[in-house]
Parts: sequence; C-alpha cells; structure tokens
Amino acid sequence: QVVLVESGGGSVQAGGSLRLSCDASRSTAIFSTNCMGWFRQAPGKEREGVATIRTIGGVLFYADSVKGRFTISQDDAKNTVYLQMNSLKPEDSAMYYCAASRSLGCGGIPTVSKYTYWGQGTQVTVSS
Repeated sequence: QVVLVESGGGSVQAGGSLRLSCDASRSTAIFSTNCMGWFRQAPGKEREGVATIRTIGGVLFYADSVKGRFTISQDDAKNTVYLQMNSLKPEDSAMYYCAASRSLGCGGIPTVSKYTYWGQGTQVTVSS
C-alpha cells in the first residue's frame, strides 16, 4: 500500500516561492516504487507532469515551463519528496498532485497512465 500526502500549497504573488511536500511515510510498500513525480492540473486542462525523480537514481524530468524555476528532491530518511517552486507565475496556478509509479518505464516524459498511486492534491494559486 502506497499512501501519499501532499502539503505546502497556498496563495502567493507572482515571483514568490512555495515548497510542496509529499509524505510517503505512511506507505507500507514505498520500496516497490520506481519513480515519484509531481503533476498539476488547472481547471479545464489535462493533468500534466511537472517533475519526476527516480526513487533510486536522481531527477528524471522537468517540464519546459518550469525548468530553472522548480526543483524536485527527496529525503530518503523521511520518505518525502519535495517540489521547490521559485519565481512563480500566474500560469503555475493549479492543483498539484504527488504520484508514485512502479513501472520500470517511468522515465522519460511522465504520463498519468504510468503512475499508479496519487495523493489528494494541494492547491497552488499565484496572483499577478
């Protein structure tokens, strides 16, 4: 069982920063996952991959729209994955979801179908 709990969302002005956390410490099978990722979904839009990291191995992917501004990282001791978001823009506003994948092919461009486990989401709102 993989349980993911996001936190850290909120409302900020453009140019501000937020750090999202994905706590997987309640999971009994987190060792079975290969990738962790952050996705986001704005109203009326499809869920898109923002950043992914291999459970063992390092960062895999950043969406072009966030490169240089967002950083994904993990703390193995805490079973937590973070998304540091700097220089936020109004277009970053969305519900952000943490996800975990068991797929050996979870590298490359992240797709929703590759990820089996999802958190409940945390809202990020950036005002201009």
